[in-house]
Amino acid sequence: MAAYKIMIIEDDPLIRTELKHMLWGNGYDAVTVSDFSKTVKEVKKQAPHLILLDIRLPVADGFSLCSEIRTFSDIPIVFVTSSHTDMDELNSIMLGGDAYITKPYHTAILLAKIASLLKKAYPAGNQEVMPYQNTFLHLESGRLECNGRQVDLTKNELKILYYLYKNAGRICPRSDLIDFLWDNQLYVDDNTLSVNVNRIRDKLASIGLHDFIKTKHRQGYFI
Repeated sequence: MAAYKIMIIEDDPLIRTELKHMLWGNGYDAVTVSDFSKTVKEVKKQAPHLILLDIRLPVADGFSLCSEIRTFSDIPIVFVTSSHTDMDELNSIMLGGDAYITKPYHTAILLAKIASLLKKAYPAGNQEVMPYQNTFLHLESGRLECNGRQVDLTKNELKILYYLYKNAGRICPRSDLIDFLWDNQLYVDDNTLSVNVNRIRDKLASIGLHDFIKTKHRQGYFI
């Protein structure tokens, strides 16, 4: 399963690097912001599953960023800041923050808070929901979700996406997909797989996901 993506919005390079390595070491995909004039643009582009947000930042402070992010996303936001004032903590809650942790933070406490918020935001993420980039494949309901928009999948469409998600980043040979889909039947028209993949692509395009499933000529498909 693809790892949860966590975005670090922190202007101190030492703290930023420390957080990034800590997250990597605990199985998360960590990304950072370097151009703070494009922070909101990066949030939309990267579509993280959770944000670690400082308050004192160049260009726009953490409170302003939290307010703007909340206009288009309800992803968990954890304020990680050196500010210890009750007013700052209250503001973080009023503006939509999900947690407030002060520096110097205890690594175990921060990791526990992150895990708790991810579990709450993405229920049963270890089995029933498969995250990849800014999408979620809901196995039980047979739906794919992207930025709050959803599309229903047929049984075969769900199985194809499940196989691609399980092997995210790797090319899945057409023959392997056919075997997985149709249980090693002696003969299945190869065109049937192409028809199913094209239908999935049309459905994904309807919710803004273009070129999500890629084709490797004469090899197979991958995401």
